[in-house]
Amino acid sequence: SHHHHYLHKEPAMEAWRLSLWTLFSLYLIISGAKADPSQDKRALLEFLTITRPTRSLNWNETTPLCKNWTGVTCNHNESRIIALRLPAIGLNGQIPPNTISRLSALRVLSLRSNRLSGPFPVGLAGLKDLAFLYLEDNDFSGPLPLDFFVWKKLVSLNLSNNRFNGTVPVSLSGLKRLQSLNLANNSLSGVVPDELNGLSSLKEIDLSNNNLHGPLPSWLLRFPPSSYQGIGDDVTHFQPPPEPPTRKKPKGVTKTVFLLIVISVSILLLAVLAFVFALCYLRRKVTIVKDHKLQKKGGMSPEKFDSRMEEANNRLSFFEGCSYSFDLEDLLRASAEILGKGTFGTTYKAVLEDATSVAVKRLKDVAAGKRDFEQQMEIIGGIKHENVVELKAYYYSKDEKLMVYDYFSSGSVASLLHGNALLALVRLVSGLILVTGLVGAGNRGDNRVPLDWETRMKIAIGAAKGIVRIHKENNGKLVHGNIKSSNIFLNSERYGCVSDLGLTAVMSALAPPISRQAGYRAPEVTDTRKSSQLSDVYSFGVVLLELLTGKSPIHTTAGDEIIHLVRWVHSVVREEWTAEVFDVELLRYTNIEEEMVEMLQIAMSCVVKAPDQRPKMSDLVRLVESVGNRRASLETKPEKEASETSTPSET
Repeated sequence: SHHHHYLHKEPAMEAWRLSLWTLFSLYLIISGAKADPSQDKRALLEFLTITRPTRSLNWNETTPLCKNWTGVTCNHNESRIIALRLPAIGLNGQIPPNTISRLSALRVLSLRSNRLSGPFPVGLAGLKDLAFLYLEDNDFSGPLPLDFFVWKKLVSLNLSNNRFNGTVPVSLSGLKRLQSLNLANNSLSGVVPDELNGLSSLKEIDLSNNNLHGPLPSWLLRFPPSSYQGIGDDVTHFQPPPEPPTRKKPKGVTKTVFLLIVISVSILLLAVLAFVFALCYLRRKVTIVKDHKLQKKGGMSPEKFDSRMEEANNRLSFFEGCSYSFDLEDLLRASAEILGKGTFGTTYKAVLEDATSVAVKRLKDVAAGKRDFEQQMEIIGGIKHENVVELKAYYYSKDEKLMVYDYFSSGSVASLLHGNALLALVRLVSGLILVTGLVGAGNRGDNRVPLDWETRMKIAIGAAKGIVRIHKENNGKLVHGNIKSSNIFLNSERYGCVSDLGLTAVMSALAPPISRQAGYRAPEVTDTRKSSQLSDVYSFGVVLLELLTGKSPIHTTAGDEIIHLVRWVHSVVREEWTAEVFDVELLRYTNIEEEMVEMLQIAMSCVVKAPDQRPKMSDLVRLVESVGNRRASLETKPEKEASETSTPSET
């Protein structure tokens, strides 16, 4: 019976052990999902200690790796690192063994544009999931590994602009997923292996500027000649010979008719090209690379351009505390959308390969030299304030000047007030005159949500505080110089946040006399061409008028009459029709008439002609806040329904 009892006890014990093991496994899975990948963290900290980057990274033992560390991307449950992007941060020496090679779940590795040296890092052979490997623009040397087939999942491989020698490995032919291969600007020798014809997915290849020699395999000829530039003298023998010119005239066709046909076809082609161009423009989608002057010197690829820049030590200059991890090449490759063209250049929304969105301002007509430009950028980038859009990075070269900011998905105050109709309706002829504009407060776009009074007040308060902070910089001498509603955004608390500051000091151009931008400009700036802190006050006053009236600073009536907002408001107030000034969208709110009149008086004090009679920005903050604080205690509601919030729905 004792034996019988034991038999019953054993399955029960086994079941208890099994359930305990299941619970423990579940605990490990749940805790693992929330905890940092500690093994990967240690590997990266060791890598950082040895490679000593010149640009400081925010990596340390205490901060969560997946959420905070620059250049690191984890999988969805934060158990492993799947991408490491550390371009252009000044990494030095050889890649230390047994560091990155321990990140066994890695799919993307970008260490481009650094100062890494030594042989190809063979330790990477353990990274079986690697799909994207970018090691270009470093100082690696020696032969390439013979066994590339260990990275069966590789989609893109870029080893250009190094000092690799030896032959092109035949094992590359085993990478059936490979779409892009770049081995340009190295010291590779021998012939191009014919076996690479087996790379069925290959869309891009660049073997140019090595010591390779012909004959060229026939499969390579389907790629552009730039892909195999400088490969021996055999190139010309393998290009298809030009067809001999035919001397026979088409039967029954005279010279005149033949010419007419040629002219007709040419006109038709031009019309098609014009249509395609117009379609592309309307879609407003561009790629910064293709739009870039940087590409014009011999159709350079971003990689070649980046290496030339490296020699001149021209890089994106990031400010301390910036968590972005990309370089100029990433920026040039990013798909981009034009957000707007302003006084000082074009602004793009750039979407990087890790899905990060940034705003990139491409400056035109920069008058300052490199040193003066960089000094001004350092002043602007040093401003950290909740009501000032922070400059994250900048770039200066002879041909290009770029500024990088955070991207605000909600759009500018101009788009919130006027809708996208503003972009569609305001057009310049020869850069001088408005053909069509906004008609009154209407025609603001179909999908626009009206801005309620509380938000307009918060925009005014935030913008005023931001300008005060700007005016304190550089020993109290910094001038914004370009205050307008399209340069004001909403921060996370929905207060105004000012962008595009301090550029008048480095630019040579002002907006044409009749343009929307000119509507913000103080009279003395038109005369002297110099901005001051008091001209900033005038521009801020125009923004206040814009918030109150819902009208653009320079717009046209239905009869194409050009209206200057400041003059129009003066004339209406002089005739004592003050109620006619205010935006019709504000009429649905009760108990705000007094506040609107007070705000109108504040705005009018800003736009007086004599600069010394305008209030200081610090006084304006106090005045606008006093109006805002009073309304906060009143709890205004729209007239229609007591249940409605302070942001009424469109009727």
